[in-house]
Amino acid sequence: MHNQILKKRRVTRQIKLGSLVVGGDAPISVQTMTKTDTHDITETVNQILDVEQLGCDIVRIAIPDEAAARLLPGIRDQVHIPIVADVHFDHKLALMALDAGVDGLRINPGNIGDVHKVTEIVHAAAGRRVPIRIGVNSGSLEKDLVEKYGGATAEALVESAIRHVRILEDIGHREIKLSVKASDVERTVAAYRMLAGMVDYPLHLGVTEAGTFLSGTVRSSAALGILLAEGIGDTIRVSLTDTPQQETRVGMALLRSLGLREAGASVISCPTCGRTQIDVVGIAQNIESELERYFRANPKAPRPLVAVMGCVVNGPGEAQHADITVAGGKKAAALYVRGKNIRTVPESEIVNSVIQEVERFRAD
Repeated sequence: MHNQILKKRRVTRQIKLGSLVVGGDAPISVQTMTKTDTHDITETVNQILDVEQLGCDIVRIAIPDEAAARLLPGIRDQVHIPIVADVHFDHKLALMALDAGVDGLRINPGNIGDVHKVTEIVHAAAGRRVPIRIGVNSGSLEKDLVEKYGGATAEALVESAIRHVRILEDIGHREIKLSVKASDVERTVAAYRMLAGMVDYPLHLGVTEAGTFLSGTVRSSAALGILLAEGIGDTIRVSLTDTPQQETRVGMALLRSLGLREAGASVISCPTCGRTQIDVVGIAQNIESELERYFRANPKAPRPLVAVMGCVVNGPGEAQHADITVAGGKKAAALYVRGKNIRTVPESEIVNSVIQEVERFRAD
């Protein structure tokens, strides 16, 4: 069935980060960033392996100094998804990252410095066909543009991006991805809309400094949801003051909610009310976590829709739409499979009972 809320996706040129295709008709990618000390290879690798299992497609790593840059090959060799080196201020670190074999480079030209330094980076990347993301943020815009526009407006963000696109194009490098992130929904949406009408390069969507888990998720979902529904965006990152695992989960959930990625561990649940006599919140969260682990180990297993309902008001009705449903009663729940009530289970056994039914579920 055609998705009625999505406009036709914007046509962009394709680039490749390692073996991952970005842009064109390739699936929209989910990106996150490690939050470990890059000098700690073990912790950094473990964090990347975690987000890989959650479905993350691209991971960005901060390269604060030469010591971190020298450790990149050791990290690269132990992970499976493309690595993008995040470099600010020192162009030599970008050159070292390229020598280390990173799959992509993210620079903010506004803080790299002189044009000749940016040019040196571009020449090195072009020789290896490594894509460069020009990442423009409202907090690190060039001074002349801030003065020209009276602040970090959407127009200022876009002019900065275009300015640096021209530098790359003049050198003949078109393996480019762009982002123009502001810290609020209005400027972010306006900037990306404007930029989308001016270039055909793939766009990386995000809200910079979006906030903690709740506020950041809401702010990012509002901005990115609008843009994705308009057909704008080729990769996304939900930037949270939280773990990269949470960023990945929210990013995947956002794309799935719009029908832009295959369904994952689908759990719906009621908001609860005074009739509820079981811990719906805890049960739903535990089922999600257990399903996440199960599907990680069994990626080809059928993924039934699970409903966790707090009482009999909506429970039986919801059971007609979900594949597996629990409808709460007094410290127990009725368990439905394909709309049929198969048994009643005590509250302490609800999670295990649902997981068992998922494991034996067969798609028809």
